[in-house]
Amino acid sequence: MRKKISVLLSILVAAVLTLAACSGGGSKSDEGGKGGVKSEKSENVLNLASTSDIPTMDSSLATDQVSFFTFNQTLEGLYVLDKDDNPAPGVAEADPEKSADGKTWTIKLRDNAKWSNGDPVTAHDFVYAWQRTVDPDTAAEYAYMFENIENAKDITAGKKKPEELGVKAIDDKTLEIKLIKDVPWMQSLFAFGSFMPQNEKFVEKQGKKFGTTADATLSNGPFIMKEWKTEDNWKLVPNKEYWDKDKVKLKEVNYKVVKEVQTAVNMYQTGKLDTVSLDSSNVNKYKDREDFSTQLNSSNFFFRINKTKNKDLENQDLRKAFAKSIDKEKYVKSLLNNGSVPSDKLMVKDFVKDEDGKDYIDGVKSPLGYDKEEAKKLLEKAKKATGKDKFNIELLTYDADESKKAAEFVKEQVEKNLPGVTLKIKQQPFKQKLALESKGDYDISFAGWGPDYPDSTTFLDLFKKNSPHNQTGYANAEYDKALEEANSDEMLKDENSEKRTKLLQDAETKFLDSASIGPLYQQGVARLRQPYVKNWQPHKFGGDYSLKEVEIAGAK
Repeated sequence: MRKKISVLLSILVAAVLTLAACSGGGSKSDEGGKGGVKSEKSENVLNLASTSDIPTMDSSLATDQVSFFTFNQTLEGLYVLDKDDNPAPGVAEADPEKSADGKTWTIKLRDNAKWSNGDPVTAHDFVYAWQRTVDPDTAAEYAYMFENIENAKDITAGKKKPEELGVKAIDDKTLEIKLIKDVPWMQSLFAFGSFMPQNEKFVEKQGKKFGTTADATLSNGPFIMKEWKTEDNWKLVPNKEYWDKDKVKLKEVNYKVVKEVQTAVNMYQTGKLDTVSLDSSNVNKYKDREDFSTQLNSSNFFFRINKTKNKDLENQDLRKAFAKSIDKEKYVKSLLNNGSVPSDKLMVKDFVKDEDGKDYIDGVKSPLGYDKEEAKKLLEKAKKATGKDKFNIELLTYDADESKKAAEFVKEQVEKNLPGVTLKIKQQPFKQKLALESKGDYDISFAGWGPDYPDSTTFLDLFKKNSPHNQTGYANAEYDKALEEANSDEMLKDENSEKRTKLLQDAETKFLDSASIGPLYQQGVARLRQPYVKNWQPHKFGGDYSLKEVEIAGAK
């Protein structure tokens, strides 16, 4: 999903802070290390934690961070992201052959790609999966990711049949794809979880159970799912049928669902986890250790502000007052202390840069920075316009331990800086929270997004009128038109890159002025990882990391 100029999952997506999802970075070290640091481990077994269970292993239905980083280990698309986040051949044996206009791609599949049940991976598996995803009956939130493939938009709108999607199997090992535009990130997108192949015979046999249990999943990637106990744990083991199995060193990957940070830290200290993310209370304690590191990644966290349920939030001044009432600097320092930085914008820094090396977000103007005095003035305007002195608003968030602390901080800030506003905290498990957001059944929701492909539209497309990830009631014809123009053939030409960037920056500025979101912070990760874990490969977009070549130093 994301990370070079910008694409997400979406993935997320609805993003969630996962203890196993760490993006790169060097580590501080001292001679010999300090308590709990080990240089070797006897077995090639990796133990990780996640703050939530996997919502689904169905690549047509997934929209979240946990599903997508699991797909990175168990599934393989036409292409995969290499260590520099460039697309490299996966099931495809080489780069696509393109027509003169760049809109027809012919991709040859490698002969030795197989499913974990021994079936060959064929071009038909991609045709079936992609048609299934854009089929309105599937109700895939990520169907819009296929809109650059011929007829996809009309299919999701019910105007054409899934069989009319611009993809076909010339033969078992040759796939032809017809595109609307030759966008520069398309090959990277084919490495994204939504574009994974599916074995039609297996999927149809499983029916509604597909992707819900270990037995109801099938892999064509480096690992298979051997066990999956809902809301508790899951286990991955090497896929013996994988075409590149010689590069897979780990014998086992164990994930444990751990919602409390301190519990996870204790598990790391006792050797039950090999890497763990830290909350603010632990950073100062561990920051001088050899196994400590921090990294700013490309996920942004913000509040979705829904004006369709709570009618008070139809008032723009009230929405702006909320967004401006939270001290973001204090939030990241006191609650996170992990390398995260305050954000007033939708897009993230250090992700998209122009030809001169200037950061995209430098050209975006936001009225949503912290300013408690201005927030009070906006609140007074809202009171006069609505004829109300008091506003009751529900704040939806995750059920993880750190989410409760964060929500309580926000509640204290808002109620202190906005007299008459009362926030009621509602915590929900990850799956249920995503479901409530999808239905628009919330007032304000703490949410996050990590990019799916390397372009700023991976964030901006979230809030187009008909985006399934909008969920705020925001609708602006000029905004939608600007995004459509930005992806026109003319604007995608190299000579128009500066003009395109300005168009997108102005569109984001317009969106932020609506206060349909309250930006909060760009995510950093502070973590401990045992030095014996080698070849960890993080990604700036798409699934957070790949474990294919990870190994345990000294293991036999």
